[in-house]
Amino acid sequence: MSLKVKAKEQLIKVGKYADTYRYVMAPELYIALAQNKVIQEAALRSGINKGVMQACWDAAGEVIKAWATEGHAVALPGLGSMRFGLRAKSVADVNDVKASLISSRRIIFTPASDLKEELAKTSVQITCFDRNGNEVKRVISGDEGKVEDPEDNGTDPEGGDGGNSGSTDNSGTTDSGNDSGTTENPSAGESFTIAAGVGTDGGGSISIKKNGAAVAGNSVEATGSDTVVIEAVPENDNFQFMSWSDGNSQNPRTIQPSADMNVTANFLDLSKI
Repeated sequence: MSLKVKAKEQLIKVGKYADTYRYVMAPELYIALAQNKVIQEAALRSGINKGVMQACWDAAGEVIKAWATEGHAVALPGLGSMRFGLRAKSVADVNDVKASLISSRRIIFTPASDLKEELAKTSVQITCFDRNGNEVKRVISGDEGKVEDPEDNGTDPEGGDGGNSGSTDNSGTTDSGNDSGTTENPSAGESFTIAAGVGTDGGGSISIKKNGAAVAGNSVEATGSDTVVIEAVPENDNFQFMSWSDGNSQNPRTIQPSADMNVTANFLDLSKI
């Protein structure tokens, strides 16, 4: 088994590599598997009746949802655990603490060590395409297989935000799910460019909102105290959103700016399947 990755030569519009072409890698995703397909396969592999498997699936989902909303980190069989959290701006005075400081609520998944080990051992096959869509090279991974911890807040120096998965970030927000305390907002007054577009294969359009208000065009200037939401909108029922060019699959996607960011949306043409 291996992960397939596309490296496409794309024009970078923001950041230190603005107005230059660079090869940007993103997972080559296939069609999203529906719940019914997963249940059918699980029933086949376990020998359990599909109806019984469906009932167990539904019951487990209700239990996980109920316990997670009570503040528990709930185990997901064979995968890891899930919990709810939030992002909120920090304040120095206790009298300034109020609900309006909360910028977003979060669903946080922590993978099990077995799952991380499996991913670390999985090879990566990279296919490179130039700006005209021509295949120019194939590469087999030789990396150390490091798996990113979802609790870390790594930023992509090439313009992506790595999924914005950290529990505490430079925008002055904290994740209520850990005890790391609050952090001041060093980038509150610094402006960043958040840009989003559609991949070379097309299939849809992009909408951007800043602090709840729609923004014209495919980019917006924002500070660390702003909330930017980008959304990939399929052109019609023949297309399905798959992922952003940095591998993040959240849609709509909420961003607390801490660096320039430039991503493109990848759509799957269902009519070609």
